[in-house]
Amino acid sequence: MRPAVATGLDLVAQGENAALVRGRRIGLLAHPASVDASLRHARHVLEAAGARIAAIFGPEHGYGGAVQDMAGVAGGQDPSTGAPVHSLYGTTPAELKPRPEWLDGLDAVVVDLQDVGSRYYTFVWTAALMLRAAASRGVTTIVLDRPNPLGGMVVEGAPQRQGYRSFVGLYDVAARHGMTIGELCWMVRDLENLDAEALEVVPMKGWKRSMLWQDTGLPWVLPSPNMPTTDTVQVYPGGCLLEGTNLSEGRGTTRPFEIWGAPFLSGELFARAVEIEGAVLRPLSFVPTFNKHAGQTCGGVQVHVTDPQRFRPFSAYIRMLCAAASASGGAFEWRAEPYEFVEAEDRPAIDLLTGGPEVRRVVRGDGDLGELLERDAAGAAAFADQRKPHFLYQQKRRSSFIGRQPG
Repeated sequence: MRPAVATGLDLVAQGENAALVRGRRIGLLAHPASVDASLRHARHVLEAAGARIAAIFGPEHGYGGAVQDMAGVAGGQDPSTGAPVHSLYGTTPAELKPRPEWLDGLDAVVVDLQDVGSRYYTFVWTAALMLRAAASRGVTTIVLDRPNPLGGMVVEGAPQRQGYRSFVGLYDVAARHGMTIGELCWMVRDLENLDAEALEVVPMKGWKRSMLWQDTGLPWVLPSPNMPTTDTVQVYPGGCLLEGTNLSEGRGTTRPFEIWGAPFLSGELFARAVEIEGAVLRPLSFVPTFNKHAGQTCGGVQVHVTDPQRFRPFSAYIRMLCAAASASGGAFEWRAEPYEFVEAEDRPAIDLLTGGPEVRRVVRGDGDLGELLERDAAGAAAFADQRKPHFLYQQKRRSSFIGRQPG
């Protein structure tokens, strides 16, 4: 059965936009989920379209997607093409963008990355840094657009406060932004006042903002080691906040971000202490095989989303964080290690993730949770309007375009 949505890569595979790459020296920024509807990888699709792959770039987790979070990735060489593989996620902030010489001799850089619709998922910021670097060298960035698996309607989590930008929020956007990677790159192009020739987008066909991933008919390929299913995607805008704590976010289990807890929590007691609209909290015990509390029995819950239309992961996990901190008997702590190249004494991880210190203060009992969530919802609503000039897809499908200003 033909999928309801054709991605930018699918359109190149079908020949509609093959002229963009045919006969050109291309740099490819991709990962394992860079596949068409038949599960052919972007490298093979572009080569079949006549592109010459002269360089390959990998985001966090690497081009092959094998490396765990926040671990530096080394470069290498692609055994099939002989092209160099450059890592855009090393051990220092300077290694998050391509070296100028890596772009020399390229006619264009093709970006084909599956995002998950959350501010802290770093692939969109790798694309943004590539766009900026390529524009400075006169190299066009071509983004093959893909669906936001959370859809384009719901926005959660206000943009960061001033001073809280980082690689989990390079620009001020909502935690659940409701934009595609192509739209976010248009936004960056406008904010940076880049030339029109710096960016071309191959938009999807058939995608509507109301669509969740299951509506697209496309196969899901995990874009990073701890994003195995679309169930994971549904909770991630809230589940990622656990990275800013000493609670296990379920890394080292088969259901990261859905399963979470700690040795000092009782899943039974915790599940009774909080109620989440659109989800059921199922108490459980688990033993992470790596990461936090590896080898220890943890009490916690699995978040089963029963109604994706009503479930709001960002506010849900803030509520659960408050309940977990209260039920921990004083054992709950904030992450004290560096996070995405920022020292904790400078800005704690939880502040980088939530966009300011307010959530941290409320979880510790210094502030009103209801007021916090109301202010946060107002900030998200403001961003929902601010993003509209960058839309490639309106509620009523508009004609496709490449290489011009949306709207």
